[in-house]
Amino acid sequence: MIAAQGVSLQYGGRVLFNDVNINFTKGNCYGLIGANGAGKSTFLKILAGEMEPNKGSVFITPGERMAVLKQDHFLFDDFEVVECVLYGHKRLYDIRKEKDALYMKEDFTDEDGIKAAELEGEFAELDGWAAESNAEMLLNGLGITNEFHYMKMKELTGGQKVKVLLAQALFGNPDILLLDEPTNHLDIHAIKWLEEFLMNFENTVIVVSHDRHFLNKVCTNIADIDYGKITMFVGNYDFWYNYTQMTQRQLKDQNKRVEQKIKELQDFIQRFSANASKAKQATSRKKLLDNLQMDTIKPSSRRYPFCDFKQDREVGNDVLLVDGISKTIDGKKVLNNVSFMIRPKEKVAFVGKDEIARTTLFQILMGEMEPDEGTFKWGVTTKTAYFPKDNTEYFEGCTDSLIEWLRPYAKEGEQYDSDIRGWLGRMLFSGEEALKSANVLSGGEKVRCMLCKMMMSGANVMILDEPTNHLDLESITAVNEGLTNFKGTLLFDSHDHQFVQTIADRIIEILPGGIIDRQMTYDEYIDDESIDAMREKLSQ
Repeated sequence: MIAAQGVSLQYGGRVLFNDVNINFTKGNCYGLIGANGAGKSTFLKILAGEMEPNKGSVFITPGERMAVLKQDHFLFDDFEVVECVLYGHKRLYDIRKEKDALYMKEDFTDEDGIKAAELEGEFAELDGWAAESNAEMLLNGLGITNEFHYMKMKELTGGQKVKVLLAQALFGNPDILLLDEPTNHLDIHAIKWLEEFLMNFENTVIVVSHDRHFLNKVCTNIADIDYGKITMFVGNYDFWYNYTQMTQRQLKDQNKRVEQKIKELQDFIQRFSANASKAKQATSRKKLLDNLQMDTIKPSSRRYPFCDFKQDREVGNDVLLVDGISKTIDGKKVLNNVSFMIRPKEKVAFVGKDEIARTTLFQILMGEMEPDEGTFKWGVTTKTAYFPKDNTEYFEGCTDSLIEWLRPYAKEGEQYDSDIRGWLGRMLFSGEEALKSANVLSGGEKVRCMLCKMMMSGANVMILDEPTNHLDLESITAVNEGLTNFKGTLLFDSHDHQFVQTIADRIIEILPGGIIDRQMTYDEYIDDESIDAMREKLSQ
């Protein structure tokens, strides 16, 4: 068990945590959530002992070992890959080194023999003889195959280093596992493997993630940071979101009869009583909910954007025809004879390991880049809007207020300050926020401005390249709902599993040898074994 006891932390005049008391117990996976800036990563650092609170302390059950996912990708550059993983269990690693050093001594004494015997005993207790094979199993599960195991860390790509550091944290069955954004830079197969690993993990896990599908899959509890406190809920992210939304609606309507409130709560409990991650948690969740009162949840301080994409006119029968497009960048062929046809109202997710390939295709379709070979043709009734992955050119060096920045994108007759402020307000830029200079915005604020621009466009075809990057969970949820409800045609890519699953009705995977094109949901696509064979063939 790990517990925070009376933890308070203040930065300048801002109180981040105030007298936080919370226990994290064995057998549970806790999703730590909160708005941007709420202090999720900071709280993990306090639990890990990397940061001292102003008041309070952290208690860990004596004898329990904690593992933390390292964020410095260059820290272990001189280590071999397997050695880096073994370092995750520091005591085992040190014994191994000390034992090897003793055996290398030329003047091996009786005292050295006694010491070596003691080390051998402890080494065996820690399952040291199986350590390397266990490390290799973790690496293979995450997609780091045998040929990389004894290379230096500095020889790996950034994405491979992320996987090795994750294997390091998971190694040796730690009693407490702290993971800050563990799915970042992981491919879908590695994420799926990690989900299975954590679902079967029997000790304590505390995780921060913006991946809602991941939180729903692995979490037995949600720890919500709000108002400087942390409130615990039994259930996954969807359960927390739906419950809090329902509760807040009911709190707003104080005239609603108590009996009706109770009936709604009971219906909700019944619908959400099962948890896909660990069935044994269902009973405890039911008991907890039975004791909850409608006023136990304080209305959240979070603000949700309002995303509503409306098309000015419906598209005709012809949307987009792509015929044999190929493109080479820096000597690498990123698009190889790509052909497909887009039909009206389709929502197509483009997937695949090569992000450059997807971005290149979108740039070609929007006229920002010429293909080496092939053609494409938009239908005459299409009106397109584009969300680029890199929005730097829209904001760099621009000192205009957000009102002035957005005005050129407004339709005729909607260019008044009041109209522009209305659009900005939807994306949480209200009051003085609308007067901010465009060049001082954070990454998330820039994304919200770009989404605002797209909402104003009235386009019937939208292309979005990683729209969830830099957004918090609240904004991702809002964009997700907005695009799900969009009546036009959508071409997009995203690392967010739930985003793709809930929006797309067609999947196109771009591979070195061509594309795989299927009319199905993302989960169906991932689980289709016949596609694995095709992917292997087209990847060569």
